[in-house]
Amino acid sequence: MSKISGGHLVAKYLSEVEGVSTVFSIPGGHIDRIYDGFLEYGTRLIVVRHEQAAAMMAHAWSIFAGQPGVCLVTAGPGFTNALTGVVNAYLDNVPIVVLSGTAPVNDWGKGALQEMNQLDMIKPVVKWCDTCYDVKRIPEYLSKAFRHAVSGRPGPVFLELPPDVLNVSFDEEEVVYPRKGSTVYKAPADADSIKEAAQLINKAEKPLIIGGSGVGFSRCDEELSEFVDKTGIPFVLLGNGRGTIPDDHPLSLLDGGFTSVTIALSQADLIIVLGIRFNWLLNFGQGFPQAKVIRVDIDPTEIDRNRISDIGLVGDIELILKQLNAEVDKKDHSSWMKDVRDMYFPFIADEVKTRETPSEPIHPARLVEQVRKTTKDDAVYVVDGGDASYFGLVGLKAKGKSSVIGAASGLLGCLGTGVPFGIAAKLARPEKTVVVLNGDGAFGLNAMEFDTAVRYNIPFVCVILNDQAWGMIKHGQEMIYGNERVVGSELGVVHYEKVVEALGGYGEFVTRDEEVIPALERAIACGKPACVNVLTDPTVTSPATLLFVDSLKMEE
Repeated sequence: MSKISGGHLVAKYLSEVEGVSTVFSIPGGHIDRIYDGFLEYGTRLIVVRHEQAAAMMAHAWSIFAGQPGVCLVTAGPGFTNALTGVVNAYLDNVPIVVLSGTAPVNDWGKGALQEMNQLDMIKPVVKWCDTCYDVKRIPEYLSKAFRHAVSGRPGPVFLELPPDVLNVSFDEEEVVYPRKGSTVYKAPADADSIKEAAQLINKAEKPLIIGGSGVGFSRCDEELSEFVDKTGIPFVLLGNGRGTIPDDHPLSLLDGGFTSVTIALSQADLIIVLGIRFNWLLNFGQGFPQAKVIRVDIDPTEIDRNRISDIGLVGDIELILKQLNAEVDKKDHSSWMKDVRDMYFPFIADEVKTRETPSEPIHPARLVEQVRKTTKDDAVYVVDGGDASYFGLVGLKAKGKSSVIGAASGLLGCLGTGVPFGIAAKLARPEKTVVVLNGDGAFGLNAMEFDTAVRYNIPFVCVILNDQAWGMIKHGQEMIYGNERVVGSELGVVHYEKVVEALGGYGEFVTRDEEVIPALERAIACGKPACVNVLTDPTVTSPATLLFVDSLKMEE
C-alpha cells in the first residue's frame, strides 16, 4: 500500500478535486509539508513578500479567474499579516480559502513557537473557521471550507492545519474524497413575487437598474443583457459587476461618473437593485425616498437592510433575471435616459474638458484619460488610492466584466491592494494588458510585490498618480483645519520608479503632459513589470474627498 502525508493530501485535494492551479503564500516550517506536496501535484506557487499581499492576490484571483482564491500562510506572524487582506475580502463578500499552519497541537499550552489562539482572532471576519485534528479528515475539512466560501453570500473562510497533522502519513487507500466543495447551488425567487416585480417594472416611467458585485459573481451576463435590452431601462453597474454590460452601452449611465448615479437615483420612480448593498457610498439607501425599490439578493437579510424594499427577490441573480425576462414587457425608456443625461452633463462638463486639456502640472483626470487613449480601453484596470480611486473609476471605461476594479473602494477602504490585484489579474488573464492606477501613498504599502512580479515574470504596468501626499487626508485637513494645519500627510517627491528598476523591473519618471503616452507605450511594450511615476497637480481635490470629509460629520 502507498503512503501519503497530510501535507501531500492537502496538495492533492486542492489540485485534483477543487482544480486549484495557483496558491499565494510565504513559506514557513509549519506548512513545509504542503509545499513539498505542491511539487508532487504541479500546483503553481506564487511566493509573495508579505502575507497581506497573498490574501489580496487570492481575493483578486476569485474575481478574475472565477473560482475561490487560495492563500496559504504559516503560523503566528504569517497569520496576523494576512488579516488585513482577509477582512477586505470579508467586507467585499469575496470567496477566498485561507489555509494556515499552527503550533503543533501536542505543544499547545506549553509556550510553543508561534502558539496563539488564531481561531478566535479571525472568527468575526470569516464565514467559517475550524481546525483539522485528524489527517484522514483533511479532504472533508477542505471540502467544507470551499463549500462555505461559495454558498449563499460568498466570503472568506479559514482552516488551520497543524504540523503534527500535516506530517503524519497513512495508507492512501483509506482516503475518502467528498464532493467538490466549490460547486455552487442556485435557487430562483418565489414565483408570485416575480409577477409582482414584473408588474412594477412594466408600469414604471422612470426605472433604473443599479447592480454591484453580486452581478459579478452570479454569471448572469446573458440574462442581464436580455433584461436591459427588453425593458430599455438605464443602468449603473459598480464593483465587480462593472463591465458585465460594457460602460459604452447606450443605456449605461456611468459616462457621468458618480454624479450621474446620484441624479438618476434622485429622479427614478423605480429602482431595481441587483446584488449591491445600501452602504455609506449609496447613503444607506436614503437618497431616493420617491422611488419604489425591488431588491434582488442572495442573502435574505439584505432585502430590507437600511431601506425597506417594496418587493424582495431572494435567490441567484442569473435565475431571477431569467424569471423576470419571461414576465416583463418590451419598453423604450430613451426619453427618460435623455432627461437624466441633460441633468447631469452640465455638472461634469468641466471635468470632461479637463480630461482633454494638457496642463502643467498634470491634472489626475487628464492622466487617466491619457491612459485610456494609450490602451484604447482594451485592458484590465485596477485602481488603488484615495483621490486616485475617484479619477480612475470615473475616467476609465470597462469593456468586459470586472475590467475596471476599484481595489481600494470597498467598505474597508483598503489601500495597498493595487499591486497585488494587478499581479493576480495578469496571472488569471494573461492575454490582457493589466494597468494599475496607484496613488503614491497606497503604492508604498505593497511596493515590494514588484519583486514577486519580477521573479515570476508577470508583466503589468503601474501608473502612479503622484501628488506627493496622502492626498485625500491632506485635502481633508485643509478643509477642516486650514492650510496651515496640514500635518503628517505630505510625502514629497519620491522616485518610486527607481525602486522598481532596482528590483529588476522597468521604470520611468514623468513630469510633462507630452511625455505621458510615450512613457506608457514603452512600459507596455517592455515585457517587464513596469512603473510609470507621474507627478500630478498636488492642489487637486476630488469629489470623493468631499464625500469622505462629509461622512465624518465633524462638529466643534
